[in-house]
Amino acid sequence: MSEEKTRYTDAELEEFRQIIEEKLIKAQREYDGLRNALNNMDGNDVIDTSPTFKVLEEGASTLSKEEMGLLAQRQKKFIQNLQAALVRIENKTYGVCRETGKLIPKERLRAVPHATLSIEAKTK
Repeated sequence: MSEEKTRYTDAELEEFRQIIEEKLIKAQREYDGLRNALNNMDGNDVIDTSPTFKVLEEGASTLSKEEMGLLAQRQKKFIQNLQAALVRIENKTYGVCRETGKLIPKERLRAVPHATLSIEAKTK
């Protein structure tokens, strides 16, 4: 009779750490790009265009800034989730579903490395 695993091995955790660190570098780069774009959006002014076009341009600019701000917020949350996953790896609790206490399948963790719920728990 085989015992059910309660945690991933150190070698498996190391594999997940590498996946997460790669995603973290990419996510941080994207976040920095969004932040830089937000900070530089005021660079293209419309002072020399007619007032009608200026009003339309400002509205589009505001909408674009809001969308970019939301993207940046979402990216920041993703980075925080990845960092929390690294802490769980350090604590050797990574990959354990917080609802069921069972191991989250490797396939799910490879696709969503910051997952804290198994599909079973998530669909409840």
